Amino acid sequence: MSVGSKRLQRSLDMRLLNWTGDGAPLALQSRAMGSGENEVLHRLGWNVPKEELIHIQEHWLKFSEPPASLHFLLGLVYIGFFIIAIIGNGLVLWIFSSAKSLRTASNMFVVNLAFCDFMMMLKAPIFIYNSFYRGFELGILGCQIFALMGSLSGIGAGMTNAFIAYDRYTTITKPFDGKLTRTKAFMFILIIWLYTIPWAVMPLTEVWGRFGPEGYLTACSFDYLTNTFDNKMFVGSIFFCSYCIPMSMIIYFYSKIVSTVFNHEKALREQAKKMNVDSLRSNQNQGSQTAEVRIAKAAITICFLFVASWTPYAVLALIGAFGDQSLLTPGVSMIPACTCKFVACLDPYVYAISHPRYRQELQNRLPWLAINEPAEDTKSVATAATQNNEENHEQKA
Repeated sequence: MSVGSKRLQRSLDMRLLNWTGDGAPLALQSRAMGSGENEVLHRLGWNVPKEELIHIQEHWLKFSEPPASLHFLLGLVYIGFFIIAIIGNGLVLWIFSSAKSLRTASNMFVVNLAFCDFMMMLKAPIFIYNSFYRGFELGILGCQIFALMGSLSGIGAGMTNAFIAYDRYTTITKPFDGKLTRTKAFMFILIIWLYTIPWAVMPLTEVWGRFGPEGYLTACSFDYLTNTFDNKMFVGSIFFCSYCIPMSMIIYFYSKIVSTVFNHEKALREQAKKMNVDSLRSNQNQGSQTAEVRIAKAAITICFLFVASWTPYAVLALIGAFGDQSLLTPGVSMIPACTCKFVACLDPYVYAISHPRYRQELQNRLPWLAINEPAEDTKSVATAATQNNEENHEQKA
């Protein structure tokens, strides 16, 4: 155990000893506060056994417990997230793994992303159970399992998004030089997990950082409240490595894709103007969207999902480690927990259901969904050429 962890443990032990005396915090001095003749308000942690209290930051024990209805509402919301994400990501894992036409190198990243989102939602029953029992019901063991799965799936999904951006960048901007084989894709996925695992194992073993409950004590994450140099360094490092790096990669590669496609479409329009024709595309429908608009929308959606998913957590952690901790109320800390789960529900639909071949496989295997996907989809010249080149290369590989 590190020096910082030992110091933290001694501090927690002293807190536990002091809680039995007259100088105990309000959360234990008076676990119930009467605000009316028939109404009793508890503080957070009122129903936590004493042996578990040492794992809860004193910051959270200062706040009153939310109404039971709010716990139940969050539990129901997570049930909805769980069902939507398990079905969506489960279909992606099933179709992309079993359909021969979808077993391409690029789609290995989509499968890895679906696996990360699937794992993220597998921990939802812990939150649901805690919510319906109004607190830290499953104790530190459930907390560590919840936080470990959240770290692995969250950081893994962020890095997978970054490599998906890289793959699409090389495929579109370098269709002949940026070839991706299954072996290369497998190595990239291995790199993703070798990069991700240490950031989950270190706080689990308390080698650097630690896991703990947050908010309503029904969710858990890494500790961003302990005011020690080691913990601040951990928060700063995980912020840079798990948020700034994938965010920068995603923004850079997708901005390059949009720029390339816009320049290509501009060149096509100029060439068509010189040839006195409306368009160089023989299969273009007048009502269809141009390729640059479709690519721009997809890129903006992908960037927005990543920002919406992890920016709240990044801001929360930075405020907890370096800012005014009084801003972090239990209700505020539950917002990032919900945004991450919501994006895990959307990812399979953004990355996979927008895939024409995936929709065709769904149509063939689950005809009752009434998808009605056409055999051919309108493509730009560059997109079609790139796709054909990738298919031929995959067959050779």
